[in-house]
Amino acid sequence: MEFHRIITHKSNLELKYARGHFVTNHSHTNYYIDITTLKTRLKEAEAVARELVMHYQSSTVVDTILCLDDTQVIGTCVAKELTSSGFMSLNAHETIYVLTPEYNSNSQLIFRDNTMPMIRGKNVLILMASVSSGITIHKSMECVQYYGGKIAGLSAIYSSTKEVDGIPVVSVFNQEELPDYHSYSYHDCPFCRQGMKIDALVNGYGYSKMG
Repeated sequence: MEFHRIITHKSNLELKYARGHFVTNHSHTNYYIDITTLKTRLKEAEAVARELVMHYQSSTVVDTILCLDDTQVIGTCVAKELTSSGFMSLNAHETIYVLTPEYNSNSQLIFRDNTMPMIRGKNVLILMASVSSGITIHKSMECVQYYGGKIAGLSAIYSSTKEVDGIPVVSVFNQEELPDYHSYSYHDCPFCRQGMKIDALVNGYGYSKMG
């Protein structure tokens, strides 16, 4: 796999990607977006957080940040930016919870009794590494609502989807950077029809090369 970079004018923000035939849990794509350093290295995570927070109005209420795809570092930075910027929280201690979900054997999100109070009745900002088909983030929204939470917003480092269920997806990078990005269903993948080999299996945590 050959990686390329899109350099931005903003400090510590660049997009690393590879072209090819990639398989996610829900689709096939022609790009792999590598955002490892953006979500694990502090300076980059802080830069991502600043970009995400600036898109929210000061009237937004955020009580809990639900971090998927190993985005806890960014989630913590977002919480810090929100609280220092005077964003409102309804929590008794006037702070923001940063929470990661647990997955059961069916890959469904669940919350234990000790973490349910961080969701129930709270305004929850869902944070993901990337959004392509929207299936994962939609399931996350359903889970939050099932446990009695309210969706305060949807955020990602990269998103090829502008909105899910009428809620905008706020992202640092989108298809403006990769206008020919495509996501295909398993049954409608042109690469498979052409017999093109799969380069890697990918998800929000990274990639595993094939062959």
